[in-house]
Amino acid sequence: MKIPTLPFTVTDWAKVEPTRHPGETGEALWRTLNIGDLRVRMVEYSPGYLADHWCDRGHVLYVLEGELESQLKDGRKFILTPGMSYQVSDHGDAAHRSYTATGAKLFIVD
Repeated sequence: MKIPTLPFTVTDWAKVEPTRHPGETGEALWRTLNIGDLRVRMVEYSPGYLADHWCDRGHVLYVLEGELESQLKDGRKFILTPGMSYQVSDHGDAAHRSYTATGAKLFIVD
């Protein structure tokens, strides 16, 4: 990932309009800042959220609140709690998807 040319930018995430993304169950609210090909997001998953797809895109994901289960298509599962992150490149491992029983708030760069 390379950050494109960008002046110093401050983001007040509370002022970024959220977009709703339904999961297989539950929903995700994304507050997104697009900078060229770079996407920076504050994401909130509702309790019971399960992503509706397997993802091969690279991410840096940091858990702010709640508990997130990252599921890999090969059967591995990782539990992340506040203060934890994962990093994966495009097609860097088995495809992944997110699940949360309790809900979660995340900061994601991809």
